[in-house]
Amino acid sequence: MKRRYFIPVTRFLKYLGRSFAGFSEFFFSYSKKKVISWSVFFEKQKNILVKFFLMKRGRYNRPFLHLAAMGLLGFGALIAPFLADTYPIFSSNAATSNNLQANSESQQSINVDNNVFQTEVSQKPRDKVVIYKVEKGDTLSTVAKKFDISMDTIRWVNDLTGDSLTIGDELQILPVSGIYHKVAKGESVYTIAKKYDTNPQQIVDFPFNEFANPETFALVEGQMLMVPDGVKPAEQPTYIRRQVYIAQGPITISSAGFTWPLRGGISQFASWYHMALDITSPVGTPIVAANSGRISQIILGTWDGGYGDNLYIDSGNGYVTHYAHMSGVNVSVGDDVVAGKTVIGWIGMTGRTTGPHLHFEILRNGVLQNPLSFLQ
Repeated sequence: MKRRYFIPVTRFLKYLGRSFAGFSEFFFSYSKKKVISWSVFFEKQKNILVKFFLMKRGRYNRPFLHLAAMGLLGFGALIAPFLADTYPIFSSNAATSNNLQANSESQQSINVDNNVFQTEVSQKPRDKVVIYKVEKGDTLSTVAKKFDISMDTIRWVNDLTGDSLTIGDELQILPVSGIYHKVAKGESVYTIAKKYDTNPQQIVDFPFNEFANPETFALVEGQMLMVPDGVKPAEQPTYIRRQVYIAQGPITISSAGFTWPLRGGISQFASWYHMALDITSPVGTPIVAANSGRISQIILGTWDGGYGDNLYIDSGNGYVTHYAHMSGVNVSVGDDVVAGKTVIGWIGMTGRTTGPHLHFEILRNGVLQNPLSFLQ
């Protein structure tokens, strides 16, 4: 009797095993086909996505940063109650107690000047075009002086034919003197600079200009680009530009202990967004130390924020000089150098540059200075 029941159960288990094996084989084959077909589809679409995000990343930088900051703030707000309950040091009561104790100690040790609490409005660089409504008493020259840009810049961007202004008029005000240009298909920083009779390096150095590729300065059709010191084409025949300054050194040492690091033309002067001098000369031109001191740092073979191959000389009295975009260096860290005599390297095109030149900076106690005032 038991054997009679045992045979059907055995057959059922064998059937079940064959069915499971068949299902597993079918499922594996089906899954493999789906994965392969999805992979083929992904490979076909990948290049489109890569190209899209690569070309648009210049436009998406700011929104991405804003969203990331909002996400971090939201995460902080969510975990704040948990931190306050788990770790008393983060609670408002603990903070209040610490503040009261600190205030009590400070009141016993110092007298606070009331002027400390007066609010001072900082002058921040403008990163975009702003709209200004003309007020009573405004003239073109006073508005230009107020925003530290040229009168011609205001005329060109607002299509003004004269100098007269009407109360209530709205004027577009650019961040710096120059032209605000809408990029057309096929344009580059070089063709745009040539069109507006300016230096392409100034377009690249303006910190709020965005590029699809920061290393090649690729532009996106339709984007707005600030062209510092650009001149309207129709005005170029009669426009008087700032005279090009010729670097004369190295000849003599100034009273401040500095000399010109090489001979050449100054293609870009110091400004709030470029506190340095750009001195042009052919690739391979020797560069000498502009101040006596010791080589404190050498950076080679990296992007380094756009400086390329660069080095620093520390005078030991709070002054440091910085030399960037070099093709190579002739010194080592720790070497002593003499102003106007020691060759420290050669002109190159490394880093964020549109042509051969030396990017020259002077720092005093870590703060960038206008080099021209030390070399006169």
